Amino acid sequence: MANPGTPSFEQLRIFLAVVDAGSFAGAGRRLNRAVSVISYGIANLEAQLGLPLFEREGSRKPVLTTAGRALLAEARAIAHGIDGLRAKVKGLLDGLEAEVDLAVDVMLPADRLGRVLRAFAQEYPTVSLRLHAEALGAITALVLDRQAIVGVSGPLAAGVEGVDCIAAGSVPMVPVAAPDHPLGRLERIPPGAGRDHVQLVLTDRSRFTEGQDFSVMSARTWRLADLGAKHALLREGIGWGNMPLPMIEPDLVAGTLVRLAMPDHPGGTYRFAGVWRRDTPPGPAASWLLDQFVRLGAEDREEDGFIDL
Repeated sequence: MANPGTPSFEQLRIFLAVVDAGSFAGAGRRLNRAVSVISYGIANLEAQLGLPLFEREGSRKPVLTTAGRALLAEARAIAHGIDGLRAKVKGLLDGLEAEVDLAVDVMLPADRLGRVLRAFAQEYPTVSLRLHAEALGAITALVLDRQAIVGVSGPLAAGVEGVDCIAAGSVPMVPVAAPDHPLGRLERIPPGAGRDHVQLVLTDRSRFTEGQDFSVMSARTWRLADLGAKHALLREGIGWGNMPLPMIEPDLVAGTLVRLAMPDHPGGTYRFAGVWRRDTPPGPAASWLLDQFVRLGAEDREEDGFIDL
């Protein structure tokens, strides 16, 4: 049995135009081709495939055969792929990145990240995105090591040599514990009481935070590199710790966590910064991402306080 030939993209375009326009004449108008050219293209396509794509009898309008219906989805997928290829090449010729590596701090509210990335997908459909979610100094390390072209970091990026920063909003941090934790049972917590209980502390392995502690009160600490794990352990009553308010607001409403009234540790503001290497300025798509984080960050209402991890 003979193998089918390889149709040209132009033949597939003609096939799809006939289907979408509902007639050979309509396809000719869409493609600015004579009807004879449309008929010739369909005949050549059928010859290449060795299958009839349209019924030849019983209807004045082109009606797909069973084979034609079976191949329609494949033809559309190829056409969409070619269109995507052409759009990506045009973007590259215009200086648009093929891919953007973005590193974000785990403290960044999920709804803010989602809003920006949803808009990015619509604004730059041909640009692939690779997302890194890290803690503390790891965002700046990824940017400096060229594993990310831009980042949304916490305040640890400030003053790092070779990195430029721009303010990108903030998030309130609050101390919390489970309602059955000893601190969670107290309506008012005496000063220094937090030192007597395990404090869950976010940490990372980057060179920018090695050997450093941030707002650690207790001598008894559990250190975690994952904010989700810290959240889960807080709910289990294993210790107390500071969390970004948007992340734990549902817990405060449901009563699975309680906000601790600690006079010597009330919480504070965790400030974000857009970061990039000074010697590698971001391209159009990466710059657009940074602009969106800065714009949304400008809407934040900051509270007095300190960096609280």
